[in-house]
Amino acid sequence: MEDTAAATAGRRRLVSGPGLLLVWLYGVITVGAVSRSVYQISTEFDRAPLPYSLTGVAALVYAFITYSLVRGGETARKAARICCAAELTGVLAVGTWTLVRPEAFPDTTVWSNFGMGYLFIPVILPITGMLWLRTKR
Repeated sequence: MEDTAAATAGRRRLVSGPGLLLVWLYGVITVGAVSRSVYQISTEFDRAPLPYSLTGVAALVYAFITYSLVRGGETARKAARICCAAELTGVLAVGTWTLVRPEAFPDTTVWSNFGMGYLFIPVILPITGMLWLRTKR
């Protein structure tokens, strides 16, 4: 019984205070990326397969991070940190790629221009997430 209570308390700590805002922001960007990628892939995929596929990948990463933050626990925290690092790598790589080779992106992705179309939230969230998860050991 005590182990269950401790596990539940550990999970709650990740989504309380600033952690709750982090979960909310990841949830919102997940909905945005999923809906955008589903629409683009189902209606316009032949026009820009690379950007639309990358938006789909971003949506999956956001959904997994959101789930991990809500789930809580040490394993989920570690998985979320790894995914935040992968997300940041993706944002920096795609952001740089869209600036250097814009012709490769006839349409934007969530991570284009470092997330400019999403108010730079895609580049800020993984940094914030990694810092938050680091303090919540």
